[in-house]
Amino acid sequence: MSNPATHATVHEAHHELGFVRTYIFSTDHKMIARQFLFLGLFMMVIGGLLAMVVRWQLAWPETPVAGLGWLLTETEGVLPPEAYNMAFTMHATIMIFFVIMPILAGAFGNFCIPLMIGARDMAFPRLNMLSIWAAFLSGGVMLAGFFVPQGHAASGWTAYAPLSAVATYQGVNWGQNLWLISLFILTISSLMGAINYITTVINMRAPGMTFFRMPLVVWSLFITAILLLLALPVLMSATAMLLFDRTLGTHWFLPEGGGEPLLWQHLFWFFGHPEVYILILPAMGMASEILPVFARKPIFGYRAMVYSMLAICFLSWMVYGHHMFVSGMDPRVGMAFTLTTMVIAVPSAIKTFNWLGTLWGGNIRFTVPMLNALAFVAMFVIGGLSGVFMASTPVDIFIQDTYFIVAHIHYVVFGGSIFGAFAAIYFWFPKMFGRMLNPTLGHLHFWPTFVFFNLTFFPQHIVGVGGMMRRIYNPMQYEFLQHLQWWNVFITWSAFALGLAQIFFVINFFWSLFAGKKAPLNPWQSNTLEWIAPSPPPHLNWGDRIPTVYRGPYEYSSPEVAEDWFPQNRSLPARAAARH
Repeated sequence: MSNPATHATVHEAHHELGFVRTYIFSTDHKMIARQFLFLGLFMMVIGGLLAMVVRWQLAWPETPVAGLGWLLTETEGVLPPEAYNMAFTMHATIMIFFVIMPILAGAFGNFCIPLMIGARDMAFPRLNMLSIWAAFLSGGVMLAGFFVPQGHAASGWTAYAPLSAVATYQGVNWGQNLWLISLFILTISSLMGAINYITTVINMRAPGMTFFRMPLVVWSLFITAILLLLALPVLMSATAMLLFDRTLGTHWFLPEGGGEPLLWQHLFWFFGHPEVYILILPAMGMASEILPVFARKPIFGYRAMVYSMLAICFLSWMVYGHHMFVSGMDPRVGMAFTLTTMVIAVPSAIKTFNWLGTLWGGNIRFTVPMLNALAFVAMFVIGGLSGVFMASTPVDIFIQDTYFIVAHIHYVVFGGSIFGAFAAIYFWFPKMFGRMLNPTLGHLHFWPTFVFFNLTFFPQHIVGVGGMMRRIYNPMQYEFLQHLQWWNVFITWSAFALGLAQIFFVINFFWSLFAGKKAPLNPWQSNTLEWIAPSPPPHLNWGDRIPTVYRGPYEYSSPEVAEDWFPQNRSLPARAAARH
């Protein structure tokens, strides 16, 4: 296979770039990956603090905070109602669009794809640079909404019309406008990244790296890029139409001018359900890489894993209507969406059984990356099972817009995507930064996170079935919810403990970044191509040479051949050799 040159030519590796070109306006995919990672981690702090404020309000909704009497009335808690609406809107928006997507798709997509397929860089390095700076611009616009006079967007992260389409709230609400502008810019950033990923995977694989020799991480990111390329234009169009309604007097979603509010739901969820798999597929691929490494055996059913991801990609377009079962949908249409939603559980189940098959009989090492990958599998299973309940229209009508839905999405997005992100950070940190994370601090981070995550979100199933609606400001105002209030207090204390557990990760990350133990070439004795490169890899990854692949990481006849599967005393993995 030919390996076309990128815009960054080989001779650029032989001279020093300046500070600005190296660390700010870099075209090196590895530096761009680090920039996406730092963006995601910074926004995670903001999104997490907003979650703490929301939980505080729900636990003690009628207990004013000392010193805030100038802001609150006697019957208010930590936030006035308008600020509470803003807090839960921005928490969800930031965590979905500015934490999970930048870390999983942005950071590890940029870092892993070229290294794992033997490319020197992305196909379009300058486009890659533009994508990260568009993401930074989008994040800046989103954060600017906190400082406008009327407050930030407060219509929920789904921004349902007509609430989000009304242009005035004590004057023009620029917070909602900035929310829409920010997401529009972010879709441009993600589209640039998706085009880059797809082109790189198709055209720039090393000699011998066939599609079915690619690691499952690359497959998952490749399929994610396809979903991004197809889904994001729908969100871009919808946000533009909603912004025009708010600023130019159009009536796409305003009924008084002949618009249709449900059109927004159709457009948003046609993007929104593929988005669920955009968030989870990269984590699936990363778990599929980490589990075999620490089980000391190849992945079970490699081709079945690939085909199941392709099936998820295809079916994700056919299930969006299950978000709209209570919108007045024709029952016959609802029945079709019920069927497709249940069918999409099958490829996810195949992946789960293959992960279990990989672990079965393995010589498992419970390292910090492995623990986070195992947590991903367990939490994703719980979230997936609750999703099967919601696929049934009669059940969904009962639990729609309750805290059962909140529990479900957090088991998928936090228990799934965030645990997958933590697993990836602990696993690839040595290759990305050339230093090892501290395993003791890693365990101190993982175990409280795992325990308090479940203590925070599993009880939300209970209060949801009990009828507690999401997005309410004061549960005590509803007599039928008052007997559940002790659960809200319990959930909030657990959420505070969950937030405090992340301090161990912050200390570990930044301490190891500067003073951690130097990473060896292949600390996990993994068998994929990136571990050939130095830690951290140099500019253009391979210098004057490109690896030649003779077999894939899963092409082994017997997992018992440990010295072949994980060569203990050789500097190069068994699957590749370097040629000049």
